[in-house]
Amino acid sequence: MLITIPAVLSKADVTQVRARLDAADWEDGAKTAGPQSVEVKRNQQLPPTGDTAQTLGQFILQKLTANPLFVSAALPDRILPPMFNKYETAQTFGTHIDNAIRINPLTNERLRTDLSMTLFLSEPSEYDGGELLVEDHYGTQSVKLLAGDLILYPSTSLHEVTPVTRGARVASFFWLQSMIRSDAHRSILFDLDQTIQSLSETIGSNADETVRLTGIYHNLIRTWAET
Repeated sequence: MLITIPAVLSKADVTQVRARLDAADWEDGAKTAGPQSVEVKRNQQLPPTGDTAQTLGQFILQKLTANPLFVSAALPDRILPPMFNKYETAQTFGTHIDNAIRINPLTNERLRTDLSMTLFLSEPSEYDGGELLVEDHYGTQSVKLLAGDLILYPSTSLHEVTPVTRGARVASFFWLQSMIRSDAHRSILFDLDQTIQSLSETIGSNADETVRLTGIYHNLIRTWAET
């Protein structure tokens, strides 16, 4: 399930974040690549434990965890600190799959990666190429969003970033462990929650149908949650 979360950051927020990133010192992204990924990874990253990455990461998490659509889709348990990357001309990240377990660089806590996220911080007009390609049940999906928008997708997906041919693609990327391990179960819960929200607007949150569906939603979470 690929879900776009629009306007996680406002345009003013993006401008603020980009001012910090454009003034930052970047390093070779291969430093954080695994044995397989290092062969296909050509980009730049901010040191994840640096002041800039930590400050901007906290800002992004505050915005994201207050977003109802994100919470509904992800049902997050724990979220790794956001990281930041930049792709300039000829830089790319070939087809790969994210590590199943990642370690929080700030706490050394181990976390299962259920969902991957990319928050776009460059407008599509700022660069050519640089599409995020994600393989799912319906084929390969090409993603290139407005600055401030986020794409959420299963970490089990093969994906890549195509070569940038003009400009620079700047983004934040990170992972989370969901309360619901199964992507299929999360999809069902997301559809059900969105239906409940729609019914709440049309017939009211206290209508019998809305209350019954809300009960079903929470009972399914009780059945499937691992936290």
